[in-house]
Amino acid sequence: MIVVMFASLLYVVHGVVAAVLVIASVRLAQGIRRFRFNPTMTPSRLIEDTPSVSVVIPARNESHAMTDCLQAVVNSTYPKLEIIVLNDSSADRTSSLIKAFAHDGIRFIDGPALPEGWLGKNHALHTLVKEASGAYVLFMDVDTRINPDTIEQLVAYAAQENAAMVSVLPRREDAISFSRLFSPLRYFWEIMFHRAASPAVASSGWLVDRSAFMKSFGGFELFKSDVQPEANIAAAFMKDGRYRFVIGTERLGLRYEKKWASQVHTSIRLLFPLVGARVSHALISVLDLLIVVSPLVILTTGGFLGWSIHHLIAGLLWMGFAILYAVYLHKVWRHGWWLAPWFWDIVVIQEAVLMLVSAWKYKRGTVNWKGRPVMLSSQPVTHRTTAKKN
Repeated sequence: MIVVMFASLLYVVHGVVAAVLVIASVRLAQGIRRFRFNPTMTPSRLIEDTPSVSVVIPARNESHAMTDCLQAVVNSTYPKLEIIVLNDSSADRTSSLIKAFAHDGIRFIDGPALPEGWLGKNHALHTLVKEASGAYVLFMDVDTRINPDTIEQLVAYAAQENAAMVSVLPRREDAISFSRLFSPLRYFWEIMFHRAASPAVASSGWLVDRSAFMKSFGGFELFKSDVQPEANIAAAFMKDGRYRFVIGTERLGLRYEKKWASQVHTSIRLLFPLVGARVSHALISVLDLLIVVSPLVILTTGGFLGWSIHHLIAGLLWMGFAILYAVYLHKVWRHGWWLAPWFWDIVVIQEAVLMLVSAWKYKRGTVNWKGRPVMLSSQPVTHRTTAKKN
């Protein structure tokens, strides 16, 4: 009797896992199709009066990546470019590294003291957008790299789509490493959970029409304590049909390089807010993740209990998730996309642990970004004025 009940339970588990696999496969296929970077307007056909672009970069203790980032931006072929970098009270060599590019036309801003109620990065972005003069503003993280013609392609795409905001899922084109094989699933979730009210977004590189942004929000004050301000900005422009999210391509050339520890810190900062900052939602998410790795758990019992039809089903389900992950990585990685799926279950378990850590730290008030505390925001986001369609 117990054996029959256990077998029935396994079939239920198989059914749940299979349903999750089907739903995830459909969502990924839809995302790959919906977020395909498909420019029809070439940069040379942009417009006669090329719009100016301000590239703005907030930096706090970024000496490990500052030079490579700035060199990539300086190498841009875009003809009307303004580059502004804000040093946000760095305690390392970030300031001197930025100033070393003064002869290349990079404008240096020493970040002001952080006002009460603001997150450090949000205030840095607010200061930068107020200083920017370009028709478009490209917000970049220090870990982001671009090709010489990346900005031209983004501006042309924004004009083609009549988009007030374009956000790019960055590629990984660096060599195979621990930090890549065990990367958290941050951008995978953006594709999986995209919806109109909460669209997929990436902070590594996003372009915004400055006039539309300032008319709608007047800066970042509405988002001063938001953990991911670009998400709320994207949702607002999405309502007007003027937001586009694209999966980066090798041709577009927007990519990032980030150490594993830095990716983990980012996940801890973002995961709990991603599930609505509710402990019950976090626990359900962890349970869902553990269900996803159940095929591997079942497979490991074969050597002790003997093989059966359940192990065959578990093997097929495990293979299904590995293929799903490989399809995703093939779109966003240049190297090693075929190797990482073998570690899929470890990555999923890591994600479950990070969710628990994120919830625990937020509840204890110990989440920080670059040495500054991060608190959950309860402030609703509204347009200052509705962005007008052209």
